[in-house]
Amino acid sequence: MKALLVTLAVAGALAAGGALAQSGAEVAKAKGCLGCHDMQVKKVGPAYKDVAAKYKGDKKAAGMLADKIKEGKGHPKIAASDAELKAVLDYVLSTK
Repeated sequence: MKALLVTLAVAGALAAGGALAQSGAEVAKAKGCLGCHDMQVKKVGPAYKDVAAKYKGDKKAAGMLADKIKEGKGHPKIAASDAELKAVLDYVLSTK
């Protein structure tokens, strides 16, 4: 019975979102973000800690950054779902 419930839960998750949810760190790695960004040190792009500090307290930051990433304005365009962008931006903006 447990196996059936697990199978149904996985099938439901796949049908609803196309894949099981990934953490922000997993999305950042999978989408190649870490090639240009680091958590603590500036590379090609700013360090995530600097991005988090810049937008601290800005409730519109995640939406604005998601739009920049989706449209390729001021940042290379990245093919990612809204859920993936939300996960990675929540991760980035929570960096200390």
